Amino acid sequence: MSKIVDANKKIEDAVVGGYKKIEDTVVGGYKKVEDKFVDTFLKKDGETIEEAKARLQKEQEELKDK
Repeated sequence: MSKIVDANKKIEDAVVGGYKKIEDTVVGGYKKVEDKFVDTFLKKDGETIEEAKARLQKEQEELKDK
């Protein structure tokens, strides 16, 4: 029985590890696209990308409160 449990654990680790690699790649790619979009279209003069994102988030929260 322990051989089956060990085999299942190895399979589980491989599947979860593969999923995490894919997830990291997709999320990393999305963040690069998001940063480029903010930099190109939404950033105001003198703002960093992070400052622009914070400003946009604040504006969205203010709209929700109305």
